[in-house]
Amino acid sequence: MLRHFTLEYWLDEGWYVGRLKEVPGVFSQGETLEELERNIQEAYKLMMEEEEPIWVAVQEKEIKVEV
Repeated sequence: MLRHFTLEYWLDEGWYVGRLKEVPGVFSQGETLEELERNIQEAYKLMMEEEEPIWVAVQEKEIKVEV
């Protein structure tokens, strides 16, 4: 089965660091964006092997923060 997720990523001291937005706890990094994509897929697969997935309805709310 093919699932679609959102990869959020950023640069941190030359490394691509990212997480799967829809799956809390799945983070990884790579020297390139392609390496990050491979690593995050592997991290997801390892997590799924270890536990039965629990899917919850995630909600979003826009808030205001004074800066």
